[in-house]
Amino acid sequence: MAIFARPAVAAVTVLFDDTVVRVDQTLADPNDLWVQPADLPRINGFELKPEGACLGAFCIPVRQDEDGAMFVTRDGQGWFNVSELARQLQQAAAVDHENQVWSFGQVPQTRQSFLQSAVAPNFTLEDRQGNPVSLSDFRGKKVLLVTWASW
Repeated sequence: MAIFARPAVAAVTVLFDDTVVRVDQTLADPNDLWVQPADLPRINGFELKPEGACLGAFCIPVRQDEDGAMFVTRDGQGWFNVSELARQLQQAAAVDHENQVWSFGQVPQTRQSFLQSAVAPNFTLEDRQGNPVSLSDFRGKKVLLVTWASW
């Protein structure tokens, strides 16, 4: 863990769930995104509580009384590692270091109810004649969806 003692002044941009969040202060680290805990809810909806990083009732334990992979204290300020949280959640993440942009995919745990219900979300597409057809039009019937892409 190569965490420098001083925060970086350079701002970063974080992309998550169709939102763009500017974070004005991060802890300098060449590999991970460290933010102040107060920025965490704006970034991904998680909140740092005594029991850990929580999204609603779902919590990942985080030790806040000593430096670790997800939380450190520098000059009296606590810092939270958003990248490590993503790794523990098996959440997709990408970074463009040149432009200081971090992008995080969906949190897999938020999709559990969808996966357990085995019900596809409704959507509407046009048929060959240009008429709108919704998946919900076939509710109660077996449906086979075939998709294709040129790439």
